[in-house]
Amino acid sequence: MLLQAEYLPEWVETWLSSELGLLVLFGICILEGAMMLRFMPSELVVPGALLVMGASPSTVVLVVIIAVIGTTIGQYLLFRLLRRGGREYLLEKRWFRVSESRLDTLDRWFDRWGPIAVPVSNSMLMIRGLLTIPAGLSEMDHRKFVVLSAIGSLSFQTILAGLYLVFGHVLLF
Repeated sequence: MLLQAEYLPEWVETWLSSELGLLVLFGICILEGAMMLRFMPSELVVPGALLVMGASPSTVVLVVIIAVIGTTIGQYLLFRLLRRGGREYLLEKRWFRVSESRLDTLDRWFDRWGPIAVPVSNSMLMIRGLLTIPAGLSEMDHRKFVVLSAIGSLSFQTILAGLYLVFGHVLLF
């Protein structure tokens, strides 16, 4: 099974179902975008929110919009941190769990594909958001990064919401 509800922590489910659910979702998405989401798989954020909050058309649109804004803010924060701190600073941080050899691979991908790698990588499992790193270390304009990051996040979050709507009972149980 691709996604399992058991990976949605009980406290997350409780908070998502509260009056603060959308704000909690926003915070979780910022963490996910900044590569700091450690308590659940990022691929479960939108489907988990839809599972808890419901899947009416207006809820789906709202959840996707909040997820895109939150993950884009998180990625932008990481982008700015990299711009200021640099590669070595990032490698020294315990919360950052990407090896130097993996960073070398990401640098080569970014060098080969350029800025288009940002939205493409944001749309893909396993490498989602990782091209934020070489983008932040490059001379990419921050406004261009935000637009490209948001486009990729919109693609990713829409795909997850669509998969939940079509296969939710299979994917989450």
